[in-house]
Amino acid sequence: MTSTPALVGVIGGGRMGAGIAQSFATAGSSVTLVEGDEQAAAAARDRVATGLRRAAERGVLDEPAERVLDRVTTVTAVERLPADAGLVVEAVPEDAALKARLLAAAERAVGPATVLATNTSSLSVTELACALTEPGRFLGMHFFNPVPASELVEVVVAPDTRDEVVRAALGWTQALGKTDVVVKDSPGFASSRLGLALGLEAIRMVEEGVAEPAAIDDAMRLGYRHPMGPLRLTDLVGLDVRLAIAEHLHATLGERFAPPALLRAKVARGELGRKTGQGFYPWP
Repeated sequence: MTSTPALVGVIGGGRMGAGIAQSFATAGSSVTLVEGDEQAAAAARDRVATGLRRAAERGVLDEPAERVLDRVTTVTAVERLPADAGLVVEAVPEDAALKARLLAAAERAVGPATVLATNTSSLSVTELACALTEPGRFLGMHFFNPVPASELVEVVVAPDTRDEVVRAALGWTQALGKTDVVVKDSPGFASSRLGLALGLEAIRMVEEGVAEPAAIDDAMRLGYRHPMGPLRLTDLVGLDVRLAIAEHLHATLGERFAPPALLRAKVARGELGRKTGQGFYPWP
C-alpha cells in the first residue's frame, strides 16, 4: 500500500495548515510546520495538539496523541524546511502574491525531487506555478475543513504538472485515507465553483427575504440530503473567505458570481461566522 512521504513540510499553521499537518503526522510522516514567528508557531502546534486530542477522544487514533505530536516540528522560516522533504504543501491565506512568494522560497529550500503543492481553494494553480523555476513538480492539493475528518482531496492539475507528480499526489491522498477528485486547473476548480454558486444564491434568498437562514439550510439538508446547509457551511468556512473566492470568480467567470450586498455588509461588520461568534448564525 502507498505510504505518505517520510518528511512533509506545511507552510501556514492556521486551521487548514494545522489540519494538514495533523493528517500527515497521523499517517506516519514527520512534519515541519512553518509559521511567521514563535507565537504563531506555538499557536499552530496547539491547534495540532487539540485536533489530536479530539481524534483520540473519538477513538480514531491508532497510537497515543503525544506520540503523533512528537512527529510535528514547528519552525519560523521557510528556509528551514527539510531539503529532502517528499512534499511541501502551502496553506496560507488566499493571497496570490503571498502564496507565490512562499512557494518560490520553498522551491529554493528543498531538493529537486520534492513535490510542491498549494492548498488554494480557488486561485489559479497555473499562475502560481509562474513563480517556480520547475513548474512540473507543482500542483494543487485542495483539502477540506476540517482536514482530519474530511474524506476528500481535490487534486488540481496545471498544464505543466508532470504525470508522475499527479500519481504521487493520488497515492498520498489514498494513504491519508481520503478520496481524490482530479480536475484541471480552472477558476474555482469543481468544489469551490459549485459550492460557492449554491452559497451565494442562499445568501441572496436571505437578502430578498425569501426565508430565514435555518429554513434555507433545512431545505437543502432534509430535501437534498446535504450534510449541512449552505449558510451554516458559509459560517464554518468564513464569510471573508467566501467573499474573497466570490470576488475572484466574479472577475474570472462573470456576473453569476457577483457577491451579494448582504455578504459584503456582514464582512464589513466583522460578522465572519464561527471564528468571530456571529455570521448567519450566532456561535457562542
